[in-house]
Amino acid sequence: MNVHSLWVYPVKSLAGVAVQEFVLDDFGPAGDRRWMIIDEDRNFVTQRSQPELATIRVSRVDGDVEVEIPGQGRHLLRPGKGSLRALVWRDWVQVLVAQPEVNEALSRFCGKPRRFVFMPDQSFRRVDASRVRDLRRVSFADGFPLLITNRASLEELNGRLDTPVEMRRFRPNMVVDGAGPWEEDHWRALGVGDISLDLVKPCSRCVMTTVDPDAGVKDGSVQPLRTLSQYRRTEDGVIFGMNAIHESAGRVRVGDPVTITKTE
Repeated sequence: MNVHSLWVYPVKSLAGVAVQEFVLDDFGPAGDRRWMIIDEDRNFVTQRSQPELATIRVSRVDGDVEVEIPGQGRHLLRPGKGSLRALVWRDWVQVLVAQPEVNEALSRFCGKPRRFVFMPDQSFRRVDASRVRDLRRVSFADGFPLLITNRASLEELNGRLDTPVEMRRFRPNMVVDGAGPWEEDHWRALGVGDISLDLVKPCSRCVMTTVDPDAGVKDGSVQPLRTLSQYRRTEDGVIFGMNAIHESAGRVRVGDPVTITKTE
């Protein structure tokens, strides 16, 4: 098995960026989901409620994050001096607010007040303690530093769909090639190059998988979630992919060998 592709998501719920390698730091893939969008109540906003966010393009320019907002131009995201507490799921996190002009552009696009906020190094959001005993941190990702998916599982799912979908629907950080469909259900630890990963929780999928990542609209027939729910439903939800934590800092590259070091 090997690493087929790698992705980072500089802004939670916006478009991902395909990369040839990434560094794993204390948060996870460096720069992954350190930015987030919040509403007037300081609650996080995603494609679940605003699928059009998928059409905001994201790139990295000389270490900065740039967003291209349809009809509003390109803007660099830079943390300002304004600090507040923002809510992501059940966690209140101390964040820095982006500059006013980019937040005004985002608000015009969304048709309601929205702000970009940044998680600085000084903030600490804990990984789900019921799954990971160690005091580990995570960025604005839903719960864990890494999401790993299996290319063969997508191919098996697409064989059941009238219209195939891309892996982008599932927003992985790492896509593995060379395994059989759904073998990832039984993986508990992987070696990727020189890095060790613990697979700690199956990833339950939501309505975001029904959002076309180019058009920013939800599929009217609720695909692929509808088909997945017919045969991938478990006590953890409708499952596609595995959440993981890394045992150390390091670098992961496309093409790196992947070995199974522990199974259930």
